[in-house]
Amino acid sequence: MNNDELDLSHLSMLDLFGMEVETQAALLNENLLRLENHSQSGKELEALMRGAHSIKGAARIVQLNEAVHIAHVMEDYFVAAREGQITIAEDHIDILLSGVDLLLSMGKVKEPELKSWMQEHQQEIDLIARQIQAIASPGTPEDYPQATSEPEILGDRSPIPPPTRQPNLNPVEPPPPPLLVPIPEPEPLQPKAQSPSSSRSSGDRVVRLSADNLNRLMGLAGESLIEANWLQPFADSLLKLKKHQTQLSKTLEQLESSLSEHQTTITTQNHLETAQLQEKECLEILNNRINDLELFARRFANLSDRLYREVIDSHMRPFAEGVAGFPRMMRDLSKQLGKLVKFEILGKATKVDRDILDKLEAPLTQILRNAIAHGIESPSERIEKGKPAEGTVRLEAVHRGGMLLITISDDGRGINLAEVRQQVIKNQLVNPEFAHQLTEAELMEFLFLPSFSTVTEVTEISGRGVGLDIAKGMMQEVGGLLRAQSELGIGTRFHLQLPLTLSVIRTLLVDISSEPYGFPLTRIDRIVQIQRRDIFVVENRQYFTLNGQNISLVSAHQVLELEKSELNDELLSVIVLSDRLNYYGLVVDRFLGERDLVIRPLDPRLGKVRDISAAALMEDGSPVLIIDVEDLVRSLDLLLSSGRLSQITQDAQVKESKRYQKILVVDDSITVREMERKLLQNKGYNVDVAVNGIDAWNAARTGEYDLIITDVDMPRMNGIELVNHLKSNAKLKFTPVIIVSYKDREEDRLLGLEAGANYYLTKSSFHDDTFLNAVMDMIGSPDEI
Repeated sequence: MNNDELDLSHLSMLDLFGMEVETQAALLNENLLRLENHSQSGKELEALMRGAHSIKGAARIVQLNEAVHIAHVMEDYFVAAREGQITIAEDHIDILLSGVDLLLSMGKVKEPELKSWMQEHQQEIDLIARQIQAIASPGTPEDYPQATSEPEILGDRSPIPPPTRQPNLNPVEPPPPPLLVPIPEPEPLQPKAQSPSSSRSSGDRVVRLSADNLNRLMGLAGESLIEANWLQPFADSLLKLKKHQTQLSKTLEQLESSLSEHQTTITTQNHLETAQLQEKECLEILNNRINDLELFARRFANLSDRLYREVIDSHMRPFAEGVAGFPRMMRDLSKQLGKLVKFEILGKATKVDRDILDKLEAPLTQILRNAIAHGIESPSERIEKGKPAEGTVRLEAVHRGGMLLITISDDGRGINLAEVRQQVIKNQLVNPEFAHQLTEAELMEFLFLPSFSTVTEVTEISGRGVGLDIAKGMMQEVGGLLRAQSELGIGTRFHLQLPLTLSVIRTLLVDISSEPYGFPLTRIDRIVQIQRRDIFVVENRQYFTLNGQNISLVSAHQVLELEKSELNDELLSVIVLSDRLNYYGLVVDRFLGERDLVIRPLDPRLGKVRDISAAALMEDGSPVLIIDVEDLVRSLDLLLSSGRLSQITQDAQVKESKRYQKILVVDDSITVREMERKLLQNKGYNVDVAVNGIDAWNAARTGEYDLIITDVDMPRMNGIELVNHLKSNAKLKFTPVIIVSYKDREEDRLLGLEAGANYYLTKSSFHDDTFLNAVMDMIGSPDEI
């Protein structure tokens, strides 16, 4: 923990005042908007009274009388509203929000400039103070507040003198006046409302921690998780040692049997008995240590996983924290443009990486401003179209598929694609003939180009063609995607797809030239497998067709300048990537599955490594490189334009060796076990058997199986427990499993599938081809190997 972050003694009193104003201003803005949108509420008014009172107290400490005065008259207004002396009106909210803005501006002024700033803004301060005083006490002269005889409600409410023109910048001299003595607050208003940061429950208490320390802590938690995963393979190696030890026991028994048939000396017999005794002791110790190690490995893995998740969670903050200022911004902008807008925020509790949350402010601000400026029509125009006079803009954040999805939608006029097409032609971005062939999705991509705009009138708010390109750039910076959809007359939706955190990234792991590489899922358009016969060549370029579109094919090993891969399969694994307009098919050796990887920056001494953004560690501690998709797409485009492509062979090469697929059959019934074994062996599969779940679990960890077939009801470890063990093991979780059981109830089938089995069959499937068809569906027939 960074001591500088915790120690506030290096900050001046004016700096602390600025921090207090910033916190309380957020509370004031939030509750004022609630008052404007709902009927008068005592809860909001009490929160507003305390917010103004807190600012007043902080301003007194630094002897900033202008701020004391503004906060005091605001507090007068809230007290009068709570007691029913005045009725809250919309124009009142405008004046009060201006007062909040003024207080915020005061809080941001640094001490050397404070005197000149106060002199420059004195007329504005006086005007706002008089306006608030006027609405707080209708019918009274617009002057500074006089002493009031009403009882104290929120501590000290003594008369406030007119603000001095030259505030004392040294709060130490003269000594604090008697007004600084705290006065206890009365019981009716308990419990005391606090600022957003201090009002958290005791379970969400806040400490200050530097970002660097938090990142280092996350790195250590990731290393702990990786080290924990090392224990299980070590335990598996001991199982292999136990297997050899068992074979040694059998050898000693055979030796003893052989010697008993011949005449041996007493010495030889003694040596043999000693060896057998030592062998039994070693086997017993080995068994005990394996059991202890497995128990420790499970505990340590569980503990490391919990630590890792807690550290990740500490890096996340509610979405609401990053969008707290948007309701005020939308309210002010809609009033400025004379539009009626209902702004909704959904998913406020959705957890977002704090670094992403900081970066989201600029793109969300731009898109939301566009929604009001371009999207939402004027009230009269909406009524003419049969819409409600009030438009709706909605901001929503959800977690889906291991990613953060943010949607900004409006029910406005939508985007006229015909106008976009004409603007594309006018700006000579493409030739007219090609422009008329562009799809809706392709046209929408032009909105994110720099200086592109369909608005003819340039205003303070929009029309310069800047903003959306910056939003797009920010999304690419954090490995996200930005897409737009629109329906003319109905509205527009912007979809932002981002990683949940910048510290951990969800990737598609692939094999290229016998090395693993990670592709961020947010940057992949599609993953497909294509037949070699579907590849066609045009002008020495290879293509395949997807959804009616021709996509260029390039081998990943050529782009990354790796050794040539031996692609022997008839099916090719292809990752579809794109920039704004072009799609590319990257051929990899095979897909290894999805992984959550802890990002580790490359050593800065390496500089920018082409096509690579970062590194990570696999479960077994081996390194994996994370692909920089933006850079890779540029490399793909350069390679295609250079004409230096190597062809992807269309004739599958003959494999050098044939490997028989291996299946493990698990059943405690010798009859069923042998029947399954014979059925599979007759089809050409290599089959091992296990008599119960424990036996199968040990066999699976020490052998390599393409498929595991298991019963449910077995001693020591049943089939469901076995499947759970297999799916929680990093090495075995992708091994397909078929459950074959006498239980044919739907709830039994669902229980097996939920555990992770790929098929759930009943033993009646032996009487037809169902069983063998399921096996071939999972791993293919032996003659395909």
